[in-house]
Amino acid sequence: MKLLLDFLPILLFFGAFKLYGIYVATGVLMAATAVQMAWVYFKEGKLEPMQKATLALILVFGTLTLVLHDDRFIKWKPTVLYAAMGIGLAVAYWGTKKNFLKMLLGTQLALPEHIWSRLNIAWIVYCLFMSAINGWVAAFYSTDAWVNFKLWGYVFPIAFLVAQGLYIAPHIKSDEPQA
Repeated sequence: MKLLLDFLPILLFFGAFKLYGIYVATGVLMAATAVQMAWVYFKEGKLEPMQKATLALILVFGTLTLVLHDDRFIKWKPTVLYAAMGIGLAVAYWGTKKNFLKMLLGTQLALPEHIWSRLNIAWIVYCLFMSAINGWVAAFYSTDAWVNFKLWGYVFPIAFLVAQGLYIAPHIKSDEPQA
C-alpha cells in the first residue's frame, strides 16, 4: 500500500500528460502530491524533511510552470531536488562530519559505522547521478521523452534500493539473542 502511495502522483502525472498535456499533468502532480502528503501527515502525525522538501519543490516549480506556461520548470525540479540532496549529504558528511542518513534512519536500522559511511557515500553518488541524468534529459530531449524517462526511469531508484537492501542485509544487527 505504501509503495502504491509513493508512486501514485507520478502515475497520475503520466496519465494526465498522455491525455491532456504537460500543464494539466503538472496541476495533477501538484494536487496528488499535496493529497499524498496530507494523508501521510494524517497517518503519521508529521512529515519527514525530505517529504517537506519534495512537496515544496513540486508546488514552487509546478506553480512557475503553470503561471509562466513554461514546462522547463517542472522538468528541472527533479534535477534541483537530487542535486540539493546530494550536495547536502556531501557537505554534512565531509564538511561537518555528520552522517544525515544515519541521523534519519539510525533509530530504525542498526548498522556498523563503516556501513553507514558507505551508504551515505552511495546516496551522494546516486543523488548526483540522478540529478545529472534528469538534467541531461530535460535539456536535450522533448517533453514527451522526459515524461517517458520519468516513468521508466524509476528503474534507477528501484535498482538502487534493491542493491542497497542486498548490501545492508548481512550487516543488520539483530536484537534477538543467538541460539
